[in-house]
Amino acid sequence: MYGFIRKILFNFPPESIHYGVMRGLKVINALPFGKNVLDAFCQPKNSGLERTLWGLTFKNPVGLAAGFDKDARFIDELAHLGFGFVEIGTVTPLPQPGNDQPRLFRLPEDKALINRMGFNNEGAPSAARRLLKRRSNIIIGGNIGKNKLTPNEEAVSDYEKCFHALFDGVDYFVVNVSSPNTPGLRALQEKEPLKQLLHHLQTLNAQKKKPKPILLKIAPDLTTEQLDDIIEIVQETGLAGIVATNTTISREDLQTDDATLQKIGAGGLSGLPVKQKATEVIRYIHQHSGGKIPIIAVGGIFTAADAQEKLDAGASLVQVYTGFIYEGPSIVKKICQGLTQS
Repeated sequence: MYGFIRKILFNFPPESIHYGVMRGLKVINALPFGKNVLDAFCQPKNSGLERTLWGLTFKNPVGLAAGFDKDARFIDELAHLGFGFVEIGTVTPLPQPGNDQPRLFRLPEDKALINRMGFNNEGAPSAARRLLKRRSNIIIGGNIGKNKLTPNEEAVSDYEKCFHALFDGVDYFVVNVSSPNTPGLRALQEKEPLKQLLHHLQTLNAQKKKPKPILLKIAPDLTTEQLDDIIEIVQETGLAGIVATNTTISREDLQTDDATLQKIGAGGLSGLPVKQKATEVIRYIHQHSGGKIPIIAVGGIFTAADAQEKLDAGASLVQVYTGFIYEGPSIVKKICQGLTQS
């Protein structure tokens, strides 16, 4: 059924239909028995899929990646779609509109998306207020970044502001220095600036009565030397783990024709084309850290087999985004059923 619905949805601009569908989900959730209907169709019934990590108990290992619910508007609705956890953001200290539209594009032939959203969000304080009002107890990650106009030399301050604003509303943090859509952001993945940033956040974290896990989200385009640096920095700073990976700037081996790609232009590519590269990064980190760094896998996960591939490579949890768009609201249930059978 979703295949038919998807054909209709794909006739509309991606960004506008995204918010239209989510508003519709909000309406269903508010109807009498609406939650029951969503639970019946979307909630996994499988037992034995709980994961305990960082003192947090995830009811299943399938989460929603950052970027889908940037401003924490739909947490309670998403909780009824079966997710084991939801990561909001990326949020920045100040509200910002992001890049000019259109900035989100479908590549159906590749089961992929290209986005250059540019951290469009209403600011960390706004997301924090919504998080404190939510009714569900689903585990929440807070993905934090810097404002576009903040120079890299002052980036630490932006991450600090987001950390303090979201601290009471999230269960773990993800430091995003890997989006290709904020000018200069990926330079923060270099060894010295990254070490400075993470040390500072960990110092702030240690001052809290109950520190929270801080993870680092990395790009799939890093060299092995850069991955070695990442492993060293994560271990040196005592970070809780890594989210691997963000979108790629590569356009290799796509089925979509070059003319279409040139018309779309710049942006991060997600979905099936990132699957292999993300798995390779996860396997490398797992092997070269001796399995000591917990990893949340994201990139090209559409099926239970895709999720199992990431878990076998060394991930502890997985996240979906593009797969959610292409496979529909039953994706978590299907993945969990497949993981149970395997």
